[in-house]
Amino acid sequence: MLDTIYTIFATLREYDILLGLLFLLVFWLLKRFTNRTITTLAHNKAVSSTRSAFIIRCFNITYFVFLSASYIIVSGIGYGNFSIFISSVFTVFGVGFIAQWSILSNITASFLIFFVFPYRIGDFIVVADGEGIEGKILEIRMFHTLIRHPDGNIITYPNSLLLQKSVTKVIQKNITTTIKNAEIRRQSKLEEKGKA
Repeated sequence: MLDTIYTIFATLREYDILLGLLFLLVFWLLKRFTNRTITTLAHNKAVSSTRSAFIIRCFNITYFVFLSASYIIVSGIGYGNFSIFISSVFTVFGVGFIAQWSILSNITASFLIFFVFPYRIGDFIVVADGEGIEGKILEIRMFHTLIRHPDGNIITYPNSLLLQKSVTKVIQKNITTTIKNAEIRRQSKLEEKGKA
């Protein structure tokens, strides 16, 4: 065990150790900046703490992987073996994500919703897709958004579709009209089913 540790330190040159410490410092600074920025943004947009923690974790993992790979490449530690390993990992992830492209699109949409979506939890929205998707936003999760319909039902709507469709934020004075219209549509659908 001690022999292995001695061999590792013997192969590293002094500037490699300093370079490693520099990469750790950069990682710490990036992590700290990202944590503060995303926490502030999440607080301003009234995003749940679990969701903001997931976003922060994703950024931190990305920083760590990128900086670790950069360190290994710059210091010259097993570059050939490392590049084969990384290309294999990316191949497996690529095949997995292509097979499940909807999962990837929902995760990407979740990131976009976190940073640029103009609506917050508690807003009343109408999604223009012709299916009566409207209501108050309860929660914006990683794969879907929970919307409470005026009739009390909770709609689980995929984030990727939420970005693709036109979404209208209903202001407070128009909410009663929108709820009445939803009730009229629901009644007419029930009558149509009754006639059939």
